[in-house]
Amino acid sequence: MASDNAMSSRRLQLVWSIKQAPQAMLRIAFASTDRCRVNQHFGAAEGFVIYEVTPDKATLVGVAEFAEEAMDGNEDKLAAKVDFLAGCAAVYVMAIGASAIKKLMAVGIQPIRVGEVDAVEELLVEISGAIRDGGVAWVDRAIAAQAKATASDRFAAMDDEGWQG
Repeated sequence: MASDNAMSSRRLQLVWSIKQAPQAMLRIAFASTDRCRVNQHFGAAEGFVIYEVTPDKATLVGVAEFAEEAMDGNEDKLAAKVDFLAGCAAVYVMAIGASAIKKLMAVGIQPIRVGEVDAVEELLVEISGAIRDGGVAWVDRAIAAQAKATASDRFAAMDDEGWQG
């Protein structure tokens, strides 16, 4: 009986581990000479800044400077810029040519043209709100693509571990 009392005094406690879904995060680039305003044509951009944007913050994660380029149709100048932007969901520019649009879209980067010099900080607030609230088509598509890629990565990791029965 003492053994039964000892068992009844110990209770099995189940601890549930509910993993919280990772917060949506997008990498966004801006063609800028001063890191404060979108003020560059993509092909001739002398600088880019990259931010990781979540529903509640934006963090500067990259800066690049490029040699001054003439907008002469030299397609070779685009490759280094597209490579630097790898992993970004979008790039904001003042202007962009058709060939650059094709190269960016081919690697999943949405080019976004602004009509006038826009403040990077204001755009980051807008993007953050769009991540949180939805309703902006390119943001919604980028988040959906990111979720799909994350799920695919999880399944690949499980497959690599193998099944044991």
